[in-house]
Amino acid sequence: MSGISLKKKAATIVLEKKKLTGVSARVGVVLDISGSMRKLYNEGVVQDVVERVLAVASQFDDDGELDVWVYDNEFSRLPAATEATFMGYVEKNILSNTGVHKFGRNDEPKVMEDVIRKYTKQNPSDEPVFLVFINDGGCKPGIKKFIVESSNQPIFWQFVGIGDSNFDVLRKLDTMGGRVVDNANFFHLDDISQVSDEELYDQLLNEFPMWLKEAKEKQILK
Repeated sequence: MSGISLKKKAATIVLEKKKLTGVSARVGVVLDISGSMRKLYNEGVVQDVVERVLAVASQFDDDGELDVWVYDNEFSRLPAATEATFMGYVEKNILSNTGVHKFGRNDEPKVMEDVIRKYTKQNPSDEPVFLVFINDGGCKPGIKKFIVESSNQPIFWQFVGIGDSNFDVLRKLDTMGGRVVDNANFFHLDDISQVSDEELYDQLLNEFPMWLKEAKEKQILK
């Protein structure tokens, strides 16, 4: 069984456990490509992250597409990853792509604004959005504005902190006020490459079911 098939199998087990089978959603991933992430790109860890999140997208999305962004102090919206294109995706579309600004400082608000623009203005849909946001620390406080402003939109932000940097801004997500619903969650992994697929999916999808329920109650979702 191929690697992506094993990941899909692990994702299915977790979806069944969390009663998410049959849920349709668009799935996106935002990848930090600031300077401190260089080692994780070069060692293939980020490619593995794309494959693991793609396995979730393949269960939620009819087209099995994973929308992809990368950001440092600039951002790029990249071609969607699919089961037909995921092999070497990071090397081809990010590392070897001279159009992608890489290994600078991190500036999350710019890319968050583009995520919201895509899903609410350019390509709106009745389906919810499950957005995985990979960050290795030092998130800008300015992210709060975009989380609050998108709390009446069908977007759930799942932040994943990797490494051993400062995640103070992300740790305060659960206590952030001023939102229509709690539309964001955060967890931290010292070494994402050492976490099993099933454990990763269990944490990734921990609060998404509760948000789906609340978003329907508030008529954010139909």
